[in-house]
Amino acid sequence: MPLLCLEKARITYYFISMIFRQLFEPVSSTYTYLLGCERTREAVLIDPVAEEADAYIQLLKDLQLKLVYTLETHVHADHVTGAAALRDKLGSKSVVHRDAGARCADVPVSDGDTLQAGDIRIEVRHTPGHTNADVSYVVDDRVFTGDALLIGGCGRTDFQHGDAGRLYDSVHKKLFTLPPDTLVYPAHDYNGNTVSTIKQEMAKNARLGGGKTRVEFIQIMRDLKLPYPKQIDRALPANLACGSEQIAVQG
Repeated sequence: MPLLCLEKARITYYFISMIFRQLFEPVSSTYTYLLGCERTREAVLIDPVAEEADAYIQLLKDLQLKLVYTLETHVHADHVTGAAALRDKLGSKSVVHRDAGARCADVPVSDGDTLQAGDIRIEVRHTPGHTNADVSYVVDDRVFTGDALLIGGCGRTDFQHGDAGRLYDSVHKKLFTLPPDTLVYPAHDYNGNTVSTIKQEMAKNARLGGGKTRVEFIQIMRDLKLPYPKQIDRALPANLACGSEQIAVQG
């Protein structure tokens, strides 16, 4: 299925010389984010999906942008990343947390690291719990939270070294400490939501907000009984190879 550019994101947004697009891949309900520096034309893609690589390349061409980084919020279990395909075709560098086990990554990052794409400064915050190597990316007035914090929820914690208590701590210490008006852009949404704020998630998030204690959150996650992810057997090996399924099979 073709990549969808959300109605809200069809307009090119400028904030401190930044071009911003929010893209949606409907099979896995994945959000991919394009951030581009207006001055230098350097750009990054956060959580690209392999099947949409050609669509990203066309969008970059249309906007006259050069892709310098693909940023992973974690090693995904529900889709294959487009990092390898984009690296092969455009020369971009793959960014993954150093504990993810993805030896293919060009730039392994840790908590507190920063990346630069033109005038765009990207702060890395380690937010484990969904997996052991989740990161969130803070850029100006917004944070890209991956599966650590979804709109009204969060990612599961029952596989890939997940830990509910650790996720609670990550969200409360690394995300809920951001300014209340910080925009929250997650890796997925299954209900048509596109953006939230830290203030809204602190107040209304069904799992993590409303003053819920750590003990309450752990029990909520323990009671979920979620089904096995449909694409995990394909996605995990491929994503540990930055999206190269051929390398994953050979390895």
